[in-house]
Amino acid sequence: MKVEKQFLQTPRRKTAYLRKGNPKNPKLILIHGNVSGSAFYIPLMDKLQDSYDVIALDLNGYGQTEASPVSAETGLFDWSEDIDAFVSELGIDRFALLGWSLGGGVAMKYVTLHPEKLTNLILISPMSPFGFGGTYDEDGKLAGEDGIGGSNGFANPDFIKSLTDKDRSDAPNTVRDVMYKTYFKAGFKLDKELEDVFVDEILDMRLGEDYYPGDYKPSMKFPFALPGTRGINNALSPQYANVSNIADIPNKPHILWFKGDSDIIVSDTSFSDLAYLGKLGILPHYPGEDKFPVQPMVSQTKYVLEKYKANGGSYSEFLIKDTAHSCHLEKTDEFVRILMENL
Repeated sequence: MKVEKQFLQTPRRKTAYLRKGNPKNPKLILIHGNVSGSAFYIPLMDKLQDSYDVIALDLNGYGQTEASPVSAETGLFDWSEDIDAFVSELGIDRFALLGWSLGGGVAMKYVTLHPEKLTNLILISPMSPFGFGGTYDEDGKLAGEDGIGGSNGFANPDFIKSLTDKDRSDAPNTVRDVMYKTYFKAGFKLDKELEDVFVDEILDMRLGEDYYPGDYKPSMKFPFALPGTRGINNALSPQYANVSNIADIPNKPHILWFKGDSDIIVSDTSFSDLAYLGKLGILPHYPGEDKFPVQPMVSQTKYVLEKYKANGGSYSEFLIKDTAHSCHLEKTDEFVRILMENL
């Protein structure tokens, strides 16, 4: 399967994207997650193209979009403004915005900046509105002002080597292996051609301290690394990525929130949460949950969406059973049915 992307020059950057459907139909913009790209939406776009003008773009640092160093301090803002420049260049002034995982955080940031442009906000397994890691309790209290426990530029060295070497094998800790173990529930299998497309899409991601995973600072306290100021993972850290003010925006589009019941990435017991890994004994020298609590990611999203509702907004919550982090891929037909019934 050869994926041919289009390119659009905006005042901010040359953006790669996929587009399917009739341009006269309602607009649906799709924002991918971390360690992925726009091609991860191909099955969904195929199902939606008769009803929507569907556009999936590559964020800065991913796919074939023109890249520039990612600032952790302004990452969500910068990605949001790239999206706004993109839709403005296409002459799109009203659309539904869908964000998956990291893309959910970007989508939440976008709606705080440009709420009047959205007909709906759709979130698939979104990162917590308080950032990824480094917070506790439903209301997102910081574990430390320095973002300790948050996402940082330290990542599994075997996985980074796989990315650097463009390793397309299925050996342990390669892109293919990690994708299956984290994005999908055990037993799920992609069509081989599509699987290869996804692997290639991940391998297109920019690497290094300015991109993935970013830089980090050593720390004397668990988890012995602090978020830096550069790169993708750091942009998700709680001192930079708090978008909980979504509850306070004046114009509130209806929100559709999708999640899988077996997600191990965005969860109240996330295997990407350093505190939870410490609690399990996977990371050594964990000081205990009384001193370094686990982040309840899903409960935090629920907390913020309930505030959104209390302030005059509305949202619908959908649990897709027998799926993990990628319900739109694992059960595409069910996802599309629910989406179409509620948009």
